[in-house]
Amino acid sequence: MSTPAKILTVGSAAGHIKDLFAKIKAIDAKHGKFDFALCLGDFFGPPKDEVEEYGEDDELTQLLDGRLEAPLECFIMQGEHPLPTPVIEKFAKTGSALALNVNLLHKSGLINTAKGLRIACLGGIYESNIYAAAEEAHGFTSPYFTAQTVEKLLSNTLTTSKPQDQNYTSLAAIKATAAASHHVDILVSNVWPADITHFSDAPLPAPELASIGVEPVAEVVRQTKPRYHFAAGGGQPPKFWEREPFVWEDENGRVTRFVSLGAFGAEATAGKKQRWFYAFSITPDTPTTAPPPRPANATQNPFTEVVQRPQKRQFDDSEPNFRWSEGQPQPGKRSRTDGDQSKPRPGYKCKICDSPEHFISDCPDRVKPREGYICNICKEPGHFVRDCPTKHQVGDTGGRKPREGYVCRACGSELHYIQDCPLAKQTTHANGGRNRGPPKEIGPDECWFCLSNPNLAKHLIVSIGTECYVTLPKGQIIPTHSGANHPNAPAVPGGGHVLIVPITHYPTYSTIPLDIKGPIVEETEKYKSALRAMYAKHDAVPVAFEVGRLSAKGGHAHVQVVPVPKKLENRVEEAFLSEGRAQGIEWETDPDEALRQCSGGRGSYFRVDLPDGRKMVHIMRDGVPFSVQFGRQVLVSLLGMPDRFDWKACVQSEEEDKEDAQALKAAFAPFDPSL
Repeated sequence: MSTPAKILTVGSAAGHIKDLFAKIKAIDAKHGKFDFALCLGDFFGPPKDEVEEYGEDDELTQLLDGRLEAPLECFIMQGEHPLPTPVIEKFAKTGSALALNVNLLHKSGLINTAKGLRIACLGGIYESNIYAAAEEAHGFTSPYFTAQTVEKLLSNTLTTSKPQDQNYTSLAAIKATAAASHHVDILVSNVWPADITHFSDAPLPAPELASIGVEPVAEVVRQTKPRYHFAAGGGQPPKFWEREPFVWEDENGRVTRFVSLGAFGAEATAGKKQRWFYAFSITPDTPTTAPPPRPANATQNPFTEVVQRPQKRQFDDSEPNFRWSEGQPQPGKRSRTDGDQSKPRPGYKCKICDSPEHFISDCPDRVKPREGYICNICKEPGHFVRDCPTKHQVGDTGGRKPREGYVCRACGSELHYIQDCPLAKQTTHANGGRNRGPPKEIGPDECWFCLSNPNLAKHLIVSIGTECYVTLPKGQIIPTHSGANHPNAPAVPGGGHVLIVPITHYPTYSTIPLDIKGPIVEETEKYKSALRAMYAKHDAVPVAFEVGRLSAKGGHAHVQVVPVPKKLENRVEEAFLSEGRAQGIEWETDPDEALRQCSGGRGSYFRVDLPDGRKMVHIMRDGVPFSVQFGRQVLVSLLGMPDRFDWKACVQSEEEDKEDAQALKAAFAPFDPSL
C-alpha cells in the first residue's frame, strides 16, 4: 500500500525568503513532518534593474551562496515576473538545484517525487497576443508562457522518460514512449483556469476573480486532471479561495480540488491578511487504488459541463481552517445565509480566547494583542496592525508611506511605493512605448564607467582617446590564465575582450545629443577598426554588441567587442538567430532605420556588429524582458565555454588583470588611433 505524502503549500514569498523559511520551519515543527513544500508565485519578487547589483547581504545572494538554508525540501516556480539574472545563471549551471533543498521547477516542468507523486508546473503569466504569436516557448527572462510552453508541458506529461532522454521529432515518436496515464497528482500554476468558478457556491473574496481565468490553463486541467490544483495569481494582491471539489465521471470518479493562495510577502492592506498556506496529505495512485469516495460537497465539473456562471455571493471573512487530509469538511465556517448570524455554529471556538459564544471578530480580547505580537507595519508591540498609528501615514507623493527598508525600484526613493512614483507614471506614447523622461543621473562615485569615479578599475584601461577609452572588463569571456589552452580561445594577447566607453556620461549611444554625437561615434568606429586589424594578426575576427537599454537610473553607454576565431566567423549570425528564437527575440529587417527610431532616447535596443560589418538590431518592447547577458550568453555558447557565462566566476586577481592589460596594450599599440 502506498505511503501518503504530507505537503505544505505556501503563497508568493515576494523576496521575503528568510522570513518564509522561518515560518515554514515553525509550521513544520508544530504540524509536520512535511515531505516537502511547494512555493507558489514569485519566490524572489520583481527582479532588480540591470544597473542594480544583488549585494552580499541580499537574501537572493545568501540563498544562492548557501548562506541561507531551507528548513525542508522546497520546490519553487516562476510567477508573474522574470526571474532575476543570478537565478537564471545558477539554473544554467546546476539545473533545477539552486541551493540545498531549493529546486526551481521548469516553466513547463514535470517531476516525479520519491513517493511516486507526479507534479506538473506551468509558470508565468498569460497575454493573448504573445501567447498566439510567439514561435517558441519563452524562457525565464520573459514573464509570459506561450502556446509552445503549454504544448511542451502536455508532451512531458505524456512520456515515461525524461525529455532529454529522447529526441521527439514527431507525434508518433511521442506516442511510442507514452505513459500509462497522463494524469498528474498536483498542478501548480500562477494563472487561474477559465471556468473554474462555474457551478461553485464558495464565496469569492473579490467579484473580479470570476473572470480572471484563461483557457490555456483550463486545457491543461482537462488533459492532466490533477487531484490538486494550486494557483498564486488570484488578484492584486492575491486572495485565498478554495473551490468545492469536482469529479471526472469518465475517469473512475477522479476528484480535483482547486485552491488559490494569498501571498506570504504581500504588502500590507486594509483588513485581514489573506491565508497564504495550505497543508494536506495525498496518497499516490496505483493500479490497485480503489476509486475515491465522492465528496459530499462535490459540484458539477466546470470543465466538462459549461453553463452560464451564477452570480457569486460576497466574501465570507470567517477564519480559515487548516486542512490536513482529503475529503475532510471545514468545521466552524461562518455562513452568511444562516438564519441567526449573531452566534457561531456548534463546534466553533474563538481562536483568541477559545470561547464558543462569539466569533473572533467579536472577541473582547481583540483590543490587546497577545504577548510577543509585533505589528507588521511599524514593527512595534502593543497594538494590532489595524490600530497602528503609522498605518495611514502618507509618502512624499501622496500615497501610502512605505514600510522601513522599502526602496522604489523606479527612482530609488524610500518615501513612496513604486505605484505612486512620478517617474514610473510617465505618460504613454501613441505608439505604445513608455516615455521615461530623462534618465536619472548617477553620481561619479556610483557609475562603473565614469573616469571620474575614484573606484574605477583604472588598471584595466588599455587606451584613452579624445572621446572614448578602451578597457578590459572584469571577468572577460576569453580565458587568459586558467583555461587559456581552450581550443576556441583566440590567441590575442591579454584575451582581447574589451569595452569601448564614451568618456561623457550618457545612458546609450542613441541618447547622445546630435551636436556632440558625431565625434564620439567616429572615434568608436576608429577603435572598432583598430581592434579588427589587431585581431586579424592573431587569426580572429571581432563581434561587437551594445545593450542600449534605458533605465530609471541611466547607466553608461558602452560597446563590448569580443574576438572570435576566424574558423567560427560564419557561425556568428546563426548563433544570435538561434538563441534569439529560443528567447522570443525578434530582429529588425532594417537595422539602420530601427536605430534611427530609437535616437533621442525614444526606445531601448540591442545591437550586434557581425564580423562582416553587417548589423543586427532587436528593439526592446515595454513589458517584455530582455536579459542584459544575452550577448555574452550567445558568444560563450558559440565558443563552447559555458563556464564563462557568469562574469563574476571569471574575475581574476588584480595582478592577473594588470598582466592582461599590459599584454593587450603592447599588442594594440601599433593599431591604437589615440597614439
